[in-house]
Amino acid sequence: MTKKLPRLVIVMPCYNEAEILPSTADRMEKLLEDMVKAGLTSADSRVCLVDDGSKDQTGEVIKKICGKKKYFTVLTLSRNFGQQAAMLAGLFNNEADLYVTIDADLQDDPEVIKEMVARAEKGCDIVYGVRDNRDSDSFFKKYTALGFYKLMRLLGIKTVYNHSEFRLMSRRVVEALRQFPERNLFVRAMVPLVGFKSSEVYYRRLPRIAGETKYSLGKMLALAWDGVSSFSIVPLRLVTFTGFAMCLLSLLFLGLMFYWWAVGKTVHGWFSLVTIITVFSGVQLVSLGVIGEYVAKIFIEVKRRPLYIVDEQKTRQI
Repeated sequence: MTKKLPRLVIVMPCYNEAEILPSTADRMEKLLEDMVKAGLTSADSRVCLVDDGSKDQTGEVIKKICGKKKYFTVLTLSRNFGQQAAMLAGLFNNEADLYVTIDADLQDDPEVIKEMVARAEKGCDIVYGVRDNRDSDSFFKKYTALGFYKLMRLLGIKTVYNHSEFRLMSRRVVEALRQFPERNLFVRAMVPLVGFKSSEVYYRRLPRIAGETKYSLGKMLALAWDGVSSFSIVPLRLVTFTGFAMCLLSLLFLGLMFYWWAVGKTVHGWFSLVTIITVFSGVQLVSLGVIGEYVAKIFIEVKRRPLYIVDEQKTRQI
């Protein structure tokens, strides 16, 4: 009997990527043609370009690609919902046996997808794409990224070092992700929670050939905080421990004040008083801020608003 080849869908969130998409489409078309010829995937495999409410000409470029090239499908969202939501939109609105998520700039080497599919054939439900080094990063980005992964582990959040959003998942992993109800998304920590057999493939990150990254420092910090606050309650516990520590410190300081008063060495002036008030006020405001962030997340979750809204979906028939 002829072996049934898996149908592969490569989900590619796009936000203001009009400049790089033509070359990306050429590379992905050739990749899928090679994989089909090699018998790795079926001929009805697709690349799903998800337009995440782009402000430039990305939408028009994507539609032209879908009209002229085979293997492409277009999913247009009604507005910008963010990379995490756009990724899930592509996964949940396509039927396939295997799914791969990858950024549109293709700095994550797409040739590694062949090895990912081979690993899936051997029984892996999840295959993580992991960078083999960070030599191409700046000093600041390199060590802040490594520090972030270590912090996540310290807080009890299971993630894969040097892995972002480049991964392969089987159909049952994607179906399991559908059961996650949260609106505060951090997919790279959600996937390990699913379980199932996983593996890692290593690759060297490629330079961006056109355009600029859409992930500013502010967006990266916001994503990092979402990951910490959505998957760990350790920051809340730190607030509690800090409160106990401050109470203990205040008791010690109060005892010291009584001792100085008893021996006739009362401290004159306002410097020590202002210092104490400032420290305690800072601790209280930071603590309230952390608690407020968690309350805000609860507020978002209970509203049960949709993760994304699809405006249009098109597939070119071969």
